[in-house]
Amino acid sequence: MSQTNIGDDEVDIVIGALHADLTSFLNEWRPLFSRFHLIIVKDPDLREGLKIPEGFNLHVYTKSDIDRVVGSSYTAINFSGYSCRYFGYLMSRKKYIFSVDDDCIPAKDDKGLSVDAVDQHITNLATPATLSSLTHSDHDAPTQALKPGHRNSRYVDAVLTVPARALMPVSGVNIAFNRELAGPALFPGLRLAAEGKLRWETVEDIWCGLCVKVRQCHRKLEERVGRREADGGSRPVLSVCEVSQAAVTTEDCVLEIVALVKERLATLDPVFARAAQAMADWIKLWKAVGSGSGSSRPSNG
Repeated sequence: MSQTNIGDDEVDIVIGALHADLTSFLNEWRPLFSRFHLIIVKDPDLREGLKIPEGFNLHVYTKSDIDRVVGSSYTAINFSGYSCRYFGYLMSRKKYIFSVDDDCIPAKDDKGLSVDAVDQHITNLATPATLSSLTHSDHDAPTQALKPGHRNSRYVDAVLTVPARALMPVSGVNIAFNRELAGPALFPGLRLAAEGKLRWETVEDIWCGLCVKVRQCHRKLEERVGRREADGGSRPVLSVCEVSQAAVTTEDCVLEIVALVKERLATLDPVFARAAQAMADWIKLWKAVGSGSGSSRPSNG
């Protein structure tokens, strides 16, 4: 098997900060994070100042940075709540991104040993095979609401390559990807009208997963996940989505999906029209920031 060596300086760890005190979280991850550059994006709705322990190479982005970069030109994009992580994807300049939420802790295998999730993600990105994964650590939404402190800690040594033309949601809670190949298709697009701050109230991860998978199939690339949690029948939303051969880049693919969403879904519900506009704005913003028209440095240095 061919393997690409990925250096530590090619990886950004992106953390969406919905909690002000990151001390416990970062200290838990310190053995795994200390050799990488961190991008921490503070939820623009979070009023308290962040508490960050010393000893990390990091940049922190806040509401003022989001306002400076986004301005008033991209009103369809909302970086509040869990969507703040996407701003980190936008501002990163590294080839690979590992994104993790601030309420996650390192997993332990069935022997009680800590699992190096970062190393496993990097190995998976660099080779045609993956190692182990912890799947479904959170319960279904109603159960988690009743038992917020309970987790399924069963360690699953399994992997699934999602078949061509089969769609799959992703989760920004714990995800790693090649920024150039997948980044433009990971965006805060589909949002419910009354969406709140609870993870199970958000649907943009589901929408991103569908868009990324359409793009992966078009480029004949693989997408891997841990053990499959559910099987289901055909879903008409994007299962009939065909991207033309003229779409060469990920940005091209997303813009073609935008056109299809406007044509086939926007008349069904306004949420899809808003999603299409957010997708179009995201690509414009992605290109603008990538061209250097917006500074990638946070205002706090």
